[in-house]
Amino acid sequence: MDARTALGAKFSQWLAMGPDPTGCPVRNLLDRLGDRWSMLLLAALADGPKRFSALARVIPDISKRMLSQTLRSLEGDGLVLRDVQPTVPPSVTYSLTPLGESFTTPLLGLVTWAEAHFGLVQAARARALMVPIGTSAHETPAPAPSEH
Repeated sequence: MDARTALGAKFSQWLAMGPDPTGCPVRNLLDRLGDRWSMLLLAALADGPKRFSALARVIPDISKRMLSQTLRSLEGDGLVLRDVQPTVPPSVTYSLTPLGESFTTPLLGLVTWAEAHFGLVQAARARALMVPIGTSAHETPAPAPSEH
């Protein structure tokens, strides 16, 4: 079975589950993992444990509050481990759990796809911005009447 057919079959299964997104594993997890920061943090932790300050440096546009909140969410989902060492001051490191490590392969596939197709997506976005309201980006707009 090719990927399109398999994905279509999966989608049909999800529809059969009903409209409750909490019961659908894909919607439930993609809502979390598809947020602005989770995948970046998982990718940043893929090569080993990091302290909070190191994560803040490698993702400089995330606020400390959002970094803390996202790490807590990923920890709550079992993807990230927060390790506190009893030192003064306490030393805290974050790392992927085995469950988090299991997500690195699909995440790499998504990253690879994004890198390979980013230019095409940017071009499609640019075309969509030039399309007059009321038409589709796939339609060729009718030429404007000439004013002679």
